[in-house]
Amino acid sequence: MDKHTYHYLANNPSLIRFVRYNPVWYRYLSRDPRKISEIEKEAKKFYGKTFPQRMDRLNNQVQMMGMLMQFAEEMKD
Repeated sequence: MDKHTYHYLANNPSLIRFVRYNPVWYRYLSRDPRKISEIEKEAKKFYGKTFPQRMDRLNNQVQMMGMLMQFAEEMKD
């Protein structure tokens, strides 16, 4: 792995953690350091930071609050 790629990963702890969990990326980055943009996309998917994943989490939280409110209403009666 070249110095520039290594320093870039060292300055981004979430990316270095992703590479440690997925060691195949060491090989990819050693062969082609320009794949750093791909690793960022894959890391976002891995950590659940893509827009659809965030919306899904928000939707689940809203549904949970709705169920809790229904439960609280039922307990009042």
